Amino acid sequence: MVAAKRELIGKLQKDILQWEGYKPPAPGTGGLLGLGPIEAAFPNGVFPIAAVHELVCGSAEQAAAGSGFVTGILSTLLQQGGIGVWIGRSRQLFAPALSTFGIMPHKIIFISLHKDKDALWVMEEALKCAGLAAVVCEVGELDFKQSRRLQLAVEQSRVNGFVLRNASGKLNATACAARWQIKSLPSADLGGLPGLGFLRWQVELLKVRNGQTGKWVLEWQENRFVPVEELLISEERQVG
Repeated sequence: MVAAKRELIGKLQKDILQWEGYKPPAPGTGGLLGLGPIEAAFPNGVFPIAAVHELVCGSAEQAAAGSGFVTGILSTLLQQGGIGVWIGRSRQLFAPALSTFGIMPHKIIFISLHKDKDALWVMEEALKCAGLAAVVCEVGELDFKQSRRLQLAVEQSRVNGFVLRNASGKLNATACAARWQIKSLPSADLGGLPGLGFLRWQVELLKVRNGQTGKWVLEWQENRFVPVEELLISEERQVG
């Protein structure tokens, strides 16, 4: 009897995780986002698709870093078809710069709104459009009720949602699948070559449903994320 109950509970937990977007990857398709050890922090070892991610930005520098990290994820998602929507407030996003991440500007619909209420309403409506690959929205405040509405929308459409939350005060609870904080890091030396190195971020997973929090360093190379641990291993092999 006890074993049967455990088996039933285990099955229900797996079903709930799949409903929340944590489906096990198909054979040969795991790690498509290239996030390396970060993906292992999520249930079933897969980055949650068809979920809402919250990126906390406590300063202008963090907002820029968060935008870059999300754009890298968008680059991979758009390769699978569809287009994206970016709802901004400050109009500081330079569309041609998206090509740095392998995204052509015509693949993104840009919407500029000044009020959080309007931006969140547009995001919710956009998340209901199954033809979209992802929706990014810049806001200052996000309460649990609003985040729950966004999560319910993606569970129906299977669209990916990213909230860039520009807030420096105390953070309230939300229904988002994960809460991130991204910080920019100095680029690594290019072996004595002149010029800037590759983009590099400190990626911190502050909160994740049924997963593990942690902190990692990622670099953007050749239109993909590369964990710094892999770079160090590669350099050691070259030296050896």
